[in-house]
Amino acid sequence: MTSRYRSSESTHSADSPSPRRRSVVKAAAATVVLAGPLAAAVPARAADEAPAFLHGVASGDPLPDGVLLWTRVTPTAQAIPGSGLGPDTPVDWVVAQDRALTNIVAKGTVTATAASDHTVKADVRGLRPATDYWFRFSAGGTDSPVARTRTAPAADAAVPGLRFGVVSCANWEAGYFSAYRHLAARGDLDAWLHLGDYIYEYGTGEYGTRDTVVRQHAPAHEIVTLADYRTRHGRYKTDPDLQALHAAAPVVAIWDDHEFANDAWSGGAENHTAGAEGTWAARQAAAKQAYFEWMPVRPALAGTTYRRLRFGKLADLSLLDLRSFRSQQVAVGNGSVDDPDRTLTGRAQLDWLKAGLKASDTTWRLVGNSVMISPFAIGSLTADLLKPLAELLGLPKEGLALNTDQWDGYTDDRREILAHLRSNAIRNTVFLTGDIHMAWANDVPVDAGTYPLSPSAATEFVVTSVTSDNLDDLAKAPEGTISAVAAPVIRAANRHVHWVDTDRHGYGVLDITAERAQMDYYVLSDRTRASATSAWQRSYRTRSGTQKVERSYSPV
Repeated sequence: MTSRYRSSESTHSADSPSPRRRSVVKAAAATVVLAGPLAAAVPARAADEAPAFLHGVASGDPLPDGVLLWTRVTPTAQAIPGSGLGPDTPVDWVVAQDRALTNIVAKGTVTATAASDHTVKADVRGLRPATDYWFRFSAGGTDSPVARTRTAPAADAAVPGLRFGVVSCANWEAGYFSAYRHLAARGDLDAWLHLGDYIYEYGTGEYGTRDTVVRQHAPAHEIVTLADYRTRHGRYKTDPDLQALHAAAPVVAIWDDHEFANDAWSGGAENHTAGAEGTWAARQAAAKQAYFEWMPVRPALAGTTYRRLRFGKLADLSLLDLRSFRSQQVAVGNGSVDDPDRTLTGRAQLDWLKAGLKASDTTWRLVGNSVMISPFAIGSLTADLLKPLAELLGLPKEGLALNTDQWDGYTDDRREILAHLRSNAIRNTVFLTGDIHMAWANDVPVDAGTYPLSPSAATEFVVTSVTSDNLDDLAKAPEGTISAVAAPVIRAANRHVHWVDTDRHGYGVLDITAERAQMDYYVLSDRTRASATSAWQRSYRTRSGTQKVERSYSPV
């Protein structure tokens, strides 16, 4: 390949409460207050040190001819995340065909400033499709780690297979991010998908940790301001396992509510108090600004994460933003989940999704979806299981079968998209979902009440949380014991659910060929141990043309 050099400039994008979806556990360590919460976001440095790359490097949103590169430079000891301090700092970047960076194919310079929290992005183009590249940043004589990235296949390429890591819901205080380490170690990912709740907004000890804060985040208080959100993102980016995964493959990310505040909607959030915590508009703007500064995400529209990526003729990936445009969640009995004037997606995004699914000429239509689209009914759970499940899902304690934060709370949008799939004979639509800290493999029926007589319009793979509390954590029961009782009851009440595990933490690996899309589910040995091991748990697949899930008895 002939060497090509391209310089790039930095690019940055710029009320009654609803029911809680998850419990807020007051941990025993909640009384411990971090000293110097901003400083806690980064390791200590001597004042006379050279610029440093303390938050790793990353890439994201791969295209056939390019990829978005990201890093954050700390130019001085005082220029910590959220501080607003530090001089403008030139940052060089190079992209090469080899790990040793001897065959450079692109290079450029961007400027890190306090206005962007000293984060920088380089949107590199002119690369070859379906190709591994290595890249590095440099500033003031200091080099960042070298990282791998990969471009997407050409739009018209006949792609034999794709492999994606799939994760969601990583609560820093609940444990270590071993899931990221195990995904990074694979070395076979085309990219990895983060389906939301990359960070959490709560103050120390205010969110589920089984009563034990494993490691404290920064700042110690609930994040509200731009400085707060920047500091929290900076804290997360110091995690070595997260840095390793970002250095191993490009990420494709969407946000859910905790990048803002619990149960966020277009005009507020359950975990936002207007006045005491400022206006929702200001808080949402701060959260979005910090997100786009700190994440290698290329927004298709300003202030949103909905966009579409294509991976040859094999798959396209529609990525949704289910927080910016949604109507407020209704409380059961105080509003209608079927009201056609209420929306989860917003009209423009729903029309965009429908048009993209209909026009797609790929074998598979993947949808990155932050909350579960499959309908869900509780069934006949005993009181001791119903209460923690209700807390986790935001259900009323009396057991009415409804989760109004998911698509269940916006049934007109769901009906419209599923009818669109059926009426246009759109096949091979697979929803990839996070949010609820449990693993599921579902058919998505047009009418759950008559399933399996009702056709299935799509399938859905839901991955569990990296660390955030699930059902056994809320019930404070040994891992697996709750799922053994709850899963059969849930499946009996939801015949379109092929499998659910309510208790374990982990990640997924999605493998796609022309014949099938398969999700391999992996679980961690112990979220509270930095050295946690990983083991394959189960696999489910959907064969081309079936719109049905079936079990596969070995991982790919």
